[in-house]
Amino acid sequence: MLRIVISEFMDERAVAQLGRGHELLYAPTLVDDAARLRAEATNADALIVRNRTQVRGDLLAALAPRCRVVGRLGVGLDNIDVDGCVAAGMAVIPATGANARSVAEYVLTTALLLLRGAYASSAAVAQGQWPRNALSNGREIGGKTLGLVGFGSIGQLCAGLARALGMRVIAHDPMLPPDHPAYAANGATPAGLDALLAEADVVSLHVPLLASTRRLFDAARLAAMKPGAVLINTARGGIVDEPALAQALRSGHLGGAAIDVFGQEPLPAAAHFDACPNLLLTPHVAGVTAEANERVSFMIAEQVAQALQAAKAPQAAR
Repeated sequence: MLRIVISEFMDERAVAQLGRGHELLYAPTLVDDAARLRAEATNADALIVRNRTQVRGDLLAALAPRCRVVGRLGVGLDNIDVDGCVAAGMAVIPATGANARSVAEYVLTTALLLLRGAYASSAAVAQGQWPRNALSNGREIGGKTLGLVGFGSIGQLCAGLARALGMRVIAHDPMLPPDHPAYAANGATPAGLDALLAEADVVSLHVPLLASTRRLFDAARLAAMKPGAVLINTARGGIVDEPALAQALRSGHLGGAAIDVFGQEPLPAAAHFDACPNLLLTPHVAGVTAEANERVSFMIAEQVAQALQAAKAPQAAR
């Protein structure tokens, strides 16, 4: 019987589905015990992870040569040495598209919150204060421009939701030519990055963390954004220079930011974010909802099972 190790949380119904026909170790906190994780990996035919398990180095060496597939409960692959896995004969399977709706809803929700700027007053109002004048200059999202940096499945869903709210959508994606049908199909206009930053009232990031995107939004690029614009990062930490972002918020150049991903996670006590106005920080949950977890988990359960079956077939034929 083939053995599957799951090192982070997964929908338990999908776990049960995998348990039918496979030996299974489901240990959602295994990621925090490196020694045990390496030991369990030596006997794994498949490993299923989220974003915290680093499938590289000693763990990758422990998986080889037995492991045949690594399932990723999400889409980013920066925690996995994909080339190393492939070289060792392991397929790497992300849950492409399964959490796109959750991320897109997070983007539009935080855009609404940041532009309006009126939703942090509950405690003051409950205590008898009445900051009506101070909160009467919020902005409507209708008529504003959404700039999407990266126009894959998540960016395209964001475009549809934004247009439903009356936004204009522009998008920059160096992987897509300007005449790619995805732009017209989703009501977006292709734009260069510089033009997008100059025009967009809301900038949302949807690119992977690569050498070319690390610190893509540094102090100079943040300064190039439209005054009063808001920045939303649900992509990967490391793309945005966090201290530079904090300074852009404090100076008043930017009108707000929502950051779900960080250069170091969990985010350590970070003095650079102290006293930043109109800032929303969330712990890498943009793509994690009850519905998204179900979709992601069942997609990976099915695809990992299929991959193991395909790997087993040639052995049975010998």
